[in-house]
Parts: sequence; C-alpha cells; structure tokens
Amino acid sequence: MTYDPRLTPARPDLAAEHLRDTVAAESYAPGRRMQISIAFADLRRSPSESAATDTQALYGETLIVYEDKDGWSWCQLDRDRYVGYIRSDALTSRVVKPNQRVRVRHTLVYSAPDIKSPPIAALPFGAEVHVVGASEKFCELHTGGHVFARHLAVSTRPLSDFVGLAEMFLHTPYLWGGKTDVGIDCSGLAQVALIAVGVAAPRDTDMMETMLGRPADVDERLRSLRRGDLVFWRGHVGIMQNEEMLLHANGYTMTVASEPLAVVRDRIRSTDFSEITSVRRV
Repeated sequence: MTYDPRLTPARPDLAAEHLRDTVAAESYAPGRRMQISIAFADLRRSPSESAATDTQALYGETLIVYEDKDGWSWCQLDRDRYVGYIRSDALTSRVVKPNQRVRVRHTLVYSAPDIKSPPIAALPFGAEVHVVGASEKFCELHTGGHVFARHLAVSTRPLSDFVGLAEMFLHTPYLWGGKTDVGIDCSGLAQVALIAVGVAAPRDTDMMETMLGRPADVDERLRSLRRGDLVFWRGHVGIMQNEEMLLHANGYTMTVASEPLAVVRDRIRSTDFSEITSVRRV
C-alpha cells in the first residue's frame, strides 16, 4: 500500500494501531492525546534539533502521541494530520478544550489583569486558550495568566476576511515550516488565515491546490482575478489582495511581501523556470 508519509503515522518499526490492517510495521501503538503547552512547537522530520522543521503546532493544539523516546514525541497533529517529531517538554497530558483563540498577530499573557504587571508568556495568532473568567478588559486563562480580552475571539465563531488576516503578517520574516509572526512560509500564511475563517486548510501547497476551492475562471493574461484567489506554482502559493497585487511569504525577499502578480510571475518564470499551475477560488 502506498501512502503519504506526511499524513500517515507509520514507520517500518512502528505504526498507529488503527493502521494495523493496512500498513505493515514491527509493532503498533494506540497513541494518547496530548496538547501543546508552549507558544508554538516545531514539528521536525526526525528527532533532532538539526532536523528540518516541516510545520509548527500552536499553543492549545491537540495531537496523538505514538512514541516518547529520548526527549522526543512522534505524533500526529489533530488539526491538519501532519506527522513528525516534537520535543516532549512542549507537551502536556492535561488536555483542556479551548474556548477562545488569539485573533491578533501576537498577544502577551500577563501575570495579573493589569497592563503594568509582568508578562509571563506570549501567544501567536491562532493559538487556542481556555478562558475561565473575564473582566471588562482581561480574560483569565485556566493556567492563571491574563490576556487582553479584545485580542481573543470565541473558538466557535469564525473570523471574517482571511485576506485581511493574512495581511497582518506583512513584512514577517520568511521561515520554512513557520506559522507565526516570528517566521512564516507561504502555505503556513495561507493555512493560518483560512483556518481562522473556518476553512479546514491542509498544510502544504500540493494538498491545498488539490483540496481547496474550485478553479477560478482566469485567462492567460490573468484577468478576472479576485481578492482571496489562491495562485499556485510548483511548491509555492500566494493570496490575491485584489486583481493585481499578490501577498506571499517568499524566499526572494525573505519576508511576507505584497507585490504585483505580474512581477512575481515573471521573476519565478526567469529564476525557477516555473509557470503558474492553477488559480483556486476559495
């Protein structure tokens, strides 16, 4: 059987119990649900600090852990099903269902409901928290910290205008596998913005191009583009801000940049010899 290793918790020596009848492995594990307990954690391709980061998991995300070994947990994220290794000290077994999430680029967690109190943590856009109490200005988290109330949104209420949310990340450094304003990549930018408006976006560009939206009716001269259209190249995606401007995290400027689509198309054509492969309308 062939399968996508990015989304399948299977190795030659170990696989998820639910794959016993479909994937051959030396042993199988039922797994246990855990939760990200730090601002964000790198999901790596192998259990090493020098291994490539394929994606990141944000505070409050849940996952299934199939193995703990030498300080690393081999796991599968619940949100987008990605499989990899996360430092075990970034996880907690005390899983609490989030009821709100961060709606701004980054917010501080204060030690008391007072802007003059010392911050004890910082959380990125999309992080999920469990609020146990609220005052006029602050929400109290189950961990005891306090977040400015207007920086949070109810988890069950999708935000609007995913393009506007993505635009918050303008000038953010480019980081392969990144999903926060510390560093972000092209598909990470699209994913975090789409998830915030209720679209279950996969992690990588090839998955997005296959699964998201429908083909946009755009001709060779790129006419009839709309705000929110996703433009794909091989291994790259950008978000149209209007009929001309593209927002994308890219390795040319090493930032999230807003550029004319025609300029980006010509540059990629000349440097990577790649053409636009599709335009999808979400």
